[in-house]
Amino acid sequence: ENNLQRGPRCRSTLRALYHSRSSSLAMPLCYMNHHTVVVSSAGRFDRPGVGRAGVTVRTPLAASHPRRRSSVISTRSTGTSTSTSVTRVAKGAMLSAVAAERSEAPTALSLPYRVGHGWDLHRLEEGYPLIIGGIEIPHVVGCVAHSDGDVLLHTVVDAILGALCLPDIGQLFPDNDPKWKGASSDVFLKEAVRLMLERDYIIGNIDCTIIAQKPKLSPHKETIRDNLCKLLEAHPSVVNIKAKTHEKVDSLGENRSIACHAVVMLIRKDML
Repeated sequence: ENNLQRGPRCRSTLRALYHSRSSSLAMPLCYMNHHTVVVSSAGRFDRPGVGRAGVTVRTPLAASHPRRRSSVISTRSTGTSTSTSVTRVAKGAMLSAVAAERSEAPTALSLPYRVGHGWDLHRLEEGYPLIIGGIEIPHVVGCVAHSDGDVLLHTVVDAILGALCLPDIGQLFPDNDPKWKGASSDVFLKEAVRLMLERDYIIGNIDCTIIAQKPKLSPHKETIRDNLCKLLEAHPSVVNIKAKTHEKVDSLGENRSIACHAVVMLIRKDML
């Protein structure tokens, strides 16, 4: 702030630099050191040496830029034209920095491990089948849904898509698309597995918890797990199915709905 008292030419130069910033950059930090102007788009001060009777403009690229460096442009202009010249040079350098950053957009990281979480809930009503993990379970009520309402497979699909940082199941298979009306959820899971394998990942392990007051799922858990293993192309030792009641609390405990949680870890194939 003290540097702003050095004279009207310094103040006008600083204002011109401030107002010439690109809207795509963060607000630059500027300061004056005699006849030296420093503009930082990375939010960091970088004090250069003082040039004789000239103006130096530094526009560092953002700190996250892979080729971080400072572009230094010196002018020897004097008099009233200095502010305009510096403004043009600074604006051009800053726009060049933005263009360089945009041209090198980040690509998806090939992480060794990825973790995803999935959750789903469906209402239960009479007149619908209860399908869990691709297996129809005898019960007086079933899931109300656009597709077959398989709460377990929907949850697993979302867990895998989440681990891959992809859109969720509702975006890939919208419930207002007639194509998916009454569709088997096997189709959704097979697509999620295809996307997973396409990116060179496999199932490290997956843990699923089904929450339903009725029916008792213990007699069906092994059958459900075997079918889930086939769909995931995974060994049974890395697939776990648990079932819990909701202690007669809210819609889950009153047998008006069914829910499921799942956590999955994906491992890159070359890590095995």
